[in-house]
Amino acid sequence: MLRGSVLASLSPEEGLLSHVPWLWSLAAGLGLYLATGGWRFLYVALCTIKRDLRCLCVVLHVKRSIRQHLKNRSTIPSLFGQTAALYPDKPALVCVSTGEVWTFRELAGRCNAVSHWARAQGWGQGDVVALYLGSRPLLVALWMGLAQVGVEAALINYNLRCDSLLHCVGVSGAKGMVFGVELAEAVSEVRSSLDPSMVLFSTGSVQSVDLPTPSAQNLDPLLASSSRDPPPPTTKGFNDRLFYIYTSGTTGMPKAAIVVHSRFYRIAAFGFHSFGLRHDDIIYNSLPLYHSAGNIMGVGQCLLHGLTVVVKAKFSASSFWDDCVKYNCTVIQYIGEICRYLLAQPERPSEKSHCVRIAMGNGLRPAVWEEFTQRFRIRQVAEFYGATECNCSISNVDGKVGACGFHSQIFPSMYPIKLLRMNEDTMELVRDKNGLCIGCQPGEPGLLAGYIDQSDPLRRFDGYVDRRATNKKIVNDVFTLGDAAYLSGDVLVMDELGYMFFRDRSGDTYRWRGENVSTTEVEATLSGLLGHADVAVYGVLLPGVEGKAGMAAIAEGEGRFDCDAFLGAVRKALPSYAHPLFLRLMPKVDTTGTFKIQKTRLQREGYNPLHTADRIFFLNSHLGRYEAVTEELYRAITEGRLRLTVD
Repeated sequence: MLRGSVLASLSPEEGLLSHVPWLWSLAAGLGLYLATGGWRFLYVALCTIKRDLRCLCVVLHVKRSIRQHLKNRSTIPSLFGQTAALYPDKPALVCVSTGEVWTFRELAGRCNAVSHWARAQGWGQGDVVALYLGSRPLLVALWMGLAQVGVEAALINYNLRCDSLLHCVGVSGAKGMVFGVELAEAVSEVRSSLDPSMVLFSTGSVQSVDLPTPSAQNLDPLLASSSRDPPPPTTKGFNDRLFYIYTSGTTGMPKAAIVVHSRFYRIAAFGFHSFGLRHDDIIYNSLPLYHSAGNIMGVGQCLLHGLTVVVKAKFSASSFWDDCVKYNCTVIQYIGEICRYLLAQPERPSEKSHCVRIAMGNGLRPAVWEEFTQRFRIRQVAEFYGATECNCSISNVDGKVGACGFHSQIFPSMYPIKLLRMNEDTMELVRDKNGLCIGCQPGEPGLLAGYIDQSDPLRRFDGYVDRRATNKKIVNDVFTLGDAAYLSGDVLVMDELGYMFFRDRSGDTYRWRGENVSTTEVEATLSGLLGHADVAVYGVLLPGVEGKAGMAAIAEGEGRFDCDAFLGAVRKALPSYAHPLFLRLMPKVDTTGTFKIQKTRLQREGYNPLHTADRIFFLNSHLGRYEAVTEELYRAITEGRLRLTVD
């Protein structure tokens, strides 16, 4: 009562602040804070608090789950066993090409059959088996069944041939290989160069009696006669190796990225909780299962959370929405190219009569984002950024158009990543006077890096089979002296609210048709085909197209260059996405004093015939051959009147 009486007796002139000093200090401090720019932080906090709190809850939930699984020495197969017990009769995997429907009980039984077959071969803890076959449910049963007995799978890209195929199998140290009969010819071409002790197994129906068949055992009857009872549990833990996924880099040949059980769980769990997936969702997955997007982000939802996954062996723009309607899909997976291919299709009833509510993937260009969601009535785009091996994955949890993710500006330590300032000409990191890296300001492009802490399940970096390749991705003295961070090699830009937008890829790679293409690998292959001629390979931009198209500048030497013979050789030696879309035939390819090929001028001039007297050719997919780039053809390409791919 006394306090109330005193306050009531104060005159307006005396004021409350003069009698309550701490209120005056608070008001003065707030005024100073706002006057010195604090209002901007408050604005950012008000705009992003809902987004950041939601993500903070996901991070804490996933981290807590991983720590529990580490304590229990869980594995992906053991977690799948729990899922299968919950949903035994629910469809787990549906194969579009064959119409097969595997329930969770059926998938578990087939995994067990693989485990007993693997043990019968004498394989066990730490052994590796290469899997070289197309996307189908059996591929999942194979790597899962192998993992149940501690055997690690090397998931080989089924587009690879010759030297690339040999390299991937060789670096894995595989004791055996399972290949699809459709790839028998590719295996026959390298059989004599494989380790003589390697055991080969084939699977699938023979497509043609004319196909060469390497000496191999038929796996299908062996699995059919194997026991479907669970094998003895493995002694592996949550941070032990599960399988290898190959990723292109700047060193030439594909690198075998190590995927441990906890990393598989982390990727799949973040996708499930961040994007609001449900246990009754049905995912349409037309991405290759040798990639982390298709096999972890997609199939992982089936194995860990009980979703049904519809597996399409090969993406088809013309049947995409028909399949979604037929199988009642509620979630689709994409890479940026897929969205553009779908938009290029003529309208059809199924594109609006489907049940899809979420499109989940990466690489959707801002220019087609809204057109894609509006035309196909997609309620949510679940865009994310990340590589198989990286520890700085980010995700777009609230549908910000064009953003591949965000970094919290109010809880920055929640996920310690940073965009680092770089020299845009040399791509070298810029450091301050203390030797530390400098963070980028909003709107400034930089290289994305993630702080490494091997004791933190979200911060660990497992790297590659090749230790030298692992070391090349690590940079020191980033946040503090003596620390270590994973350097993604990708250039992103962040806005004031922390939203991040993909800008470009650094190093000798470019992205085409959803694949990272190593220029040094393609250069080496083409040079070998052309008798060790100088070849420069680089990516060139095409209007309205994601990524960069491959262009090869070739020192043609004496004699006539045979484009048809060259294309035939390229098709045998390289996967389709690595075929040069453009050729530039020139007397000599520029090199430095140390004989390094210079590409800056070539990239700048591109494929415009007016910029050079050199002959330029374009790979016309409709004609199946290279044709000379004239001024008219150049205009047709740049104006988008000429389709670059076929369905």
